[in-house]
Amino acid sequence: MKKDLSHILFVSVMALSLGSCSKFLEVHPKESISDAQTIFDKTSAEEAVRGIYSALADGGYYGTSFQSIGYLAGGDIQWTGSQSQVQEFINHNVSPDNSTISAAWTAIYRVVNRANQVISKVPEVTDASLTDAYKKQLTGEAYFVRALAYFDLARVWGGVPLVTKPTLTASDNFGIPRATSEATYAQVQQDLEKAESLLPSTVNRFRATLKTAWALKARYYLYRKDWANAEAYAGKLIADAANYQLVNPYSSFFAGNVKGTAESVLEIYYNGGTETNGHAGQWLPQTSGGTRQWAPNDVLVSLLNNGAIGGNRSALIAKDNQNRWYGNLYRSINASSSYVIRTAELYLIRAEARAQQGNPTGALADLNAVRARAGISPSAAATRDDILLAVENERRVEFALEPQRWFDLVRTGRAAAVLNVTDPARLLLPIPSQQILLDKTLTQNGGY
Repeated sequence: MKKDLSHILFVSVMALSLGSCSKFLEVHPKESISDAQTIFDKTSAEEAVRGIYSALADGGYYGTSFQSIGYLAGGDIQWTGSQSQVQEFINHNVSPDNSTISAAWTAIYRVVNRANQVISKVPEVTDASLTDAYKKQLTGEAYFVRALAYFDLARVWGGVPLVTKPTLTASDNFGIPRATSEATYAQVQQDLEKAESLLPSTVNRFRATLKTAWALKARYYLYRKDWANAEAYAGKLIADAANYQLVNPYSSFFAGNVKGTAESVLEIYYNGGTETNGHAGQWLPQTSGGTRQWAPNDVLVSLLNNGAIGGNRSALIAKDNQNRWYGNLYRSINASSSYVIRTAELYLIRAEARAQQGNPTGALADLNAVRARAGISPSAAATRDDILLAVENERRVEFALEPQRWFDLVRTGRAAAVLNVTDPARLLLPIPSQQILLDKTLTQNGGY
């Protein structure tokens, strides 16, 4: 996807979309629409919603940049290239001029704007073929994706501008000051509540349903330390064992370029052509069409190859023809997925929430379900603190190549002890310098 990072936040969301072309979810090029798309009937409403998911899949968001922040900063990945801006995440010293954070900020706000278009316009469409139930579904999907976008913005930058109206001209939504972190998370909750009231109770692993909203609520409540609700919402999907399972063995959800297994709650599938998976290009070696720009470091390789810790999760890594380890999760440039929420995460959310509420038996049951799928023995943890540490360590290997580790250590207050990030200012990333220069209303995070 093309990105012009010289544009300001609210202008760039339009300009970028005009230059993009996507095949995400079988969207034809003509359906990769502008953020200013007129929504006037059923067909244009459907195209607008597909446009939201196309933007979600963009290389700046779940296509690479945003997710790379989560795993590059987590302490288990090494940079093998020469661009210092990537090493900044590993060193926890990110500059406001860093191109990755600029790409992520722009891409996420593009998603917000497309969602705002749908939320604003679809309920007002008059078209006999667009039923009220379908209007609710499409609008609910937009609320869900906007909630995800603001959740991701909050955990990277803290409080951000809350844009809830469509951007149509250069002056629209310009000059909105940053909300607090609390207000940003409150917006996430509000959007999830709306999504929950509108979405159908079906199963779709590539688009939002009521069950997808429940899964994101479980993650949201975990971050907010609302243990009872985190447990309850994770439990809703775990109880639906006919549709959400820990597929066995571990590699079953990604090996052979499969898509949409029972492991996935929400995934983004790239089917090649003009829409390829940027993760694969960064992780895979040249013999597989990639550049191996980043790779598992020696510590992670040791953990994954330890039969008592990694178990069959050693399938996440492999060696190339030069005997170098590389990441094996994103197995193809032209046909592979990015994972937004997996069933394993729900088990580990509930395990952590149960431990925090003084239920060690329930916590261990969930933790050991994940360990059993990995082919390793039950945890010997007994005390609350031991169980919480065991869950932290399990998440480390379970999501080794996914964007969880850094955010986990920040939300639990463990980044200083584990990664030696002792400056609290470094727990949030800087607002991109371009945005600060072009919109004087924006204020920089402390320490940058």
